[in-house]
Amino acid sequence: MKKILITGASGFIGSFIVEEALRKGMETWAVVRRTSSREYLQDERIHFIELDFSSVDKLKEQLSGHQFDYVVHAAGVTKCLNKEDFFRVNRDGTRNFVQALQELNQPLERFVFLSSLSIFGAIREQQPYKEIEPTDTPQPNTAYGKSKLQAEQLLPSSLPYIILRPTGVYGPREKDYFLMAKSIKGHSDFAVGYKQQDITFVYVKDVVQATFLALDHGKTGNAYFLSDGNVYQSTTFSDLIHEELGRPWWIRITAPIWVLRVVTFFGDLIGQMTGKISALNNDKYQILKQRNWRCNIRPAIEELGYKPEYDLKQGVKETIEWYKKEGWL
Repeated sequence: MKKILITGASGFIGSFIVEEALRKGMETWAVVRRTSSREYLQDERIHFIELDFSSVDKLKEQLSGHQFDYVVHAAGVTKCLNKEDFFRVNRDGTRNFVQALQELNQPLERFVFLSSLSIFGAIREQQPYKEIEPTDTPQPNTAYGKSKLQAEQLLPSSLPYIILRPTGVYGPREKDYFLMAKSIKGHSDFAVGYKQQDITFVYVKDVVQATFLALDHGKTGNAYFLSDGNVYQSTTFSDLIHEELGRPWWIRITAPIWVLRVVTFFGDLIGQMTGKISALNNDKYQILKQRNWRCNIRPAIEELGYKPEYDLKQGVKETIEWYKKEGWL
């Protein structure tokens, strides 16, 4: 029985990875904070472990006595009040974790790092848009993207790592795209900018599929983009949500980019004043402003055997059904 350690196990993607590891019969260890919800980690076969990513010494102490075949590092933050926290958690936490694993001589067969397409920023923005390639030079324009890129760059060649760079991940349990569904149910939808925007998505279960393919036979040191292989327009996602909600009456407002800039400025300001992270912040401004999210997933298909099973229509249908069943909508 292979032994797998999954960080960020209580999170959106991490909880699905835990479920798949159990389904595959692995001895599954879930890293969770004491304060984290275990709502989606109810299976009695799960082994829990708490890790302090701020200290190499504490990590070594907490991991002492364990030997893992696989590690999936899905822990991280996507929203922070303070920019420095992205780097403290995503970059420094990853560096400390890797250092502790190596100093303990963990016999790892694979270390999969969940990164993001966001590390590349707004490149290839000239129309007609072209796919972002793995060989392109990253130019991250968000604190999140910068912190993830720096974490990637810290992975040592002596570690059998593989990097996955999914585009926008959605699915059951996800809370950011859920806000769009909630807004549409409330009869309003918002679009930003008038210039064409090519968007890509990947369903959470396809990210999980790629994760286990990478554990099985990914090429050490390689990085792979993940999407469903299709390109959508800026309103496609909300159109599909509207359809799955039974087409309630709605008003769609398209605002120029400068309006979003004003809204996110005040979102950041209010967040600093209240101590609550706003969904509309500077990073979100950069993400919504970006026009090209195309990416080349052929290496994942050819080298991992990755075959996306969900297009956006199918994925949105399953997601909205889950939101309804769980009483979110």
